[in-house]
Amino acid sequence: MKKLDRLVIRSFVGPLVLTFAVAVFVLLMQFIWKYIDDIAGKGLSVGIIAELLLDASATFVPMAMPIAVLFASIMTMGNMGEHYELVAVKSGGIPLWRTMVPMGLIVVAMTVVAYLFADYVMPSAVLKYRTTLYDITRKKPALNIRPGEYYSEIDGFVILVNEKGADGKTLHDITIYDTRSNVSHPDVVVAREGMMQTTPDERYMIFTLYDGCSYSETAENGHEESQPFTRIYFDKNEMSFDLSSFAFDKSDESIFQGGYQMMNTSQLDSNIVRLKDQRRESISNQHNNMRVKLDVDDAHRRLSVYDLVDSTDVVQLRRIYNEAHSRAERSLSDARMHDQVIESQNEYINRHYIEWHRKFTLSIACIVLFFVGAPFGSIVRKGGLGLPLVASVVFFVLYYVIGMIAEKAVREGAIGTWGMWISTFVMLPIGIILTYKAVRR
Repeated sequence: MKKLDRLVIRSFVGPLVLTFAVAVFVLLMQFIWKYIDDIAGKGLSVGIIAELLLDASATFVPMAMPIAVLFASIMTMGNMGEHYELVAVKSGGIPLWRTMVPMGLIVVAMTVVAYLFADYVMPSAVLKYRTTLYDITRKKPALNIRPGEYYSEIDGFVILVNEKGADGKTLHDITIYDTRSNVSHPDVVVAREGMMQTTPDERYMIFTLYDGCSYSETAENGHEESQPFTRIYFDKNEMSFDLSSFAFDKSDESIFQGGYQMMNTSQLDSNIVRLKDQRRESISNQHNNMRVKLDVDDAHRRLSVYDLVDSTDVVQLRRIYNEAHSRAERSLSDARMHDQVIESQNEYINRHYIEWHRKFTLSIACIVLFFVGAPFGSIVRKGGLGLPLVASVVFFVLYYVIGMIAEKAVREGAIGTWGMWISTFVMLPIGIILTYKAVRR
């Protein structure tokens, strides 16, 4: 039996690790494709990009584990069936379920690891990658002055260079517009040639200009009509530009803490209780306010009815009617606004519940999909990459789509939080039926 266990484990672990790596890579490529416009052209260091991708990859681990288990179990049992190894095992009096035991133990261990990872590692990874992504998105593009194009990324300046040397530093026919003091009438510096270089700390860029002239117009006494013109020629002139806005500044992670995706189960439980208390207090306050308003309106109503009975003035009657109508409209508007507030609070609470249940559903999915994949592979008896890959995609897409539809319904309050388990409830009977048929063959 030990030889059989070693054979099954060797056959299972290889595809499991390979599929897990491929699944994480595919999810990571999807992430990069989504944020490529925010990352590209920023002049980011390899370390920053590697940190972002590593933290993002960690958030895909709970999703990649069920995919890996499903594909590896189908492939392992399919290969054993295709090479008649399952037939040999059964002829030796060993039931199919016993062959699945070594894989099952690995899957159970993966389920525990998946939950612990989702509960302890993933919140920290989400916090880190979202902080880094925020810093990247607000960073200016890398300094890149192209010939024949106006460059305006440096605050207060617009630079035009008609020709740029092969070394990337020598410039020809340079025009610099200084808009810091006057946007409508900027100071202009023109030079025949120059050199561009940055300081060692890359905080400043120095333009050394040769054979040029500076032009400026200054309004007198704040009147735009009177604008003395100044022109100064120079043989050599140096201009410095502050590049601090181009630097990558790391934000404090504490700013982004508190999101439901950055909490473990105990923190989610505490936050849910706090949010429910806030919702209850909001409902109670609104109820008290409405009751006071109804008491006041009731007094006004009795007074208005009294005036209505005694009054024969048409103008007075119209005023009473308009006032009553206005009060009814305000009350209805208040009720609708309060309903929107409560609906928003309910959705935010539901998001916490979704994240709480997701930590368990993705972990349990490893076991559920194992009982789908392993018996399916033993029934079809096809190994390799063809059928196992197609079957894995079909089963997981079914599981994922049902889960997304149910999650949307839970978020909107259409069904209870138990809806997060609908995909599990759908796949579990399929796994039980397939296992029964595989064992009975």
